[in-house]
Amino acid sequence: QVQLVESGGGLVQAGGSLRLSCTTSGRTFSSYRMGWFRQAPGKERELVAHIHTGGSTYYADSVKGRFTISRDNAKNTVYLQMNSLKPGDTAVYYCAAGSDYRSSYDYWGQGTQVTVSS
Repeated sequence: QVQLVESGGGLVQAGGSLRLSCTTSGRTFSSYRMGWFRQAPGKERELVAHIHTGGSTYYADSVKGRFTISRDNAKNTVYLQMNSLKPGDTAVYYCAAGSDYRSSYDYWGQGTQVTVSS
């Protein structure tokens, strides 16, 4: 069983920055594709970004150029650097772990709230 714990959420003004972290338990972090998702009130959960085991990344169009996903395998941690935040980025952000060979994710964190004020 893999446990994921997010941190770094909070309240920030529009135009500001936050860095989310997600630390995982276990010794197999480097073998997982890691993703960041978000869910705003009344909306479906959406994929924000993911990073494969080899380092290749994907970003949703809505965050391209503003968010950066990265991973530190030595620390079992994946990061989401969020710059130029907008009120529309307000959501609960979740990290997730899955296999490079499947589109689904097997493990999820509990989420961290990000609120961007105008």
